[in-house]
Amino acid sequence: MAAKKYYVVWMGHETGVVDSWDECQRLTKGYKGARYKSFKSLDEAKKAFETPWSDFINPKGNGTPKTKPAFDPSYQPISNSLSVDAACSGNPGPMEYQGVHVETREQWFHASFPLGTNNIGEFLGIVHGLAELKRQNLNIPVYTDSTIAMGWIKKKKCVTKLERNRHTQKLFTLIERAENWLKENSYEQPLLKWDTESWGEIPADFGRK
Repeated sequence: MAAKKYYVVWMGHETGVVDSWDECQRLTKGYKGARYKSFKSLDEAKKAFETPWSDFINPKGNGTPKTKPAFDPSYQPISNSLSVDAACSGNPGPMEYQGVHVETREQWFHASFPLGTNNIGEFLGIVHGLAELKRQNLNIPVYTDSTIAMGWIKKKKCVTKLERNRHTQKLFTLIERAENWLKENSYEQPLLKWDTESWGEIPADFGRK
């Protein structure tokens, strides 16, 4: 019996960790520049997903082991894409998120709330971005630097521990709208992980680190 394998998809129609080759193929087949690799354990795969793909594979081959570290000038983000990011003063605290076009650095949207968390902002920013791109019929990628928010998108659920009260009621109303949008809509726009180590801060970053 063949040993169980887990597959990390860094770049594909969707990204994440899957437990079958068929699912890996579904996420990557027909996607130009797909990046994926198999691992022997789930823990190993989860850790790899939080690491740039260039640490594991040769950029000239999807699953080819990387032989030596090297800077690859061709490894760049897709310029015609949307980046989203959030900022929070305290956790929880005043929170905001925005969407910025990667190439032009033009702000496409912005929202702020008196009380929230960074992860909630990242989640809402992604959903806002996907909804806006679908509304405009633009099939371009959405970049985020938040692995947690990507996981929430996959679950179609904002898994926050923030208390719901009169101060956060407006925020939770928006969260519910975002969750319902994910459940009721499909989208073709790829959701991709921004490689901060290789590319620097995501364009939608608020510059407060």
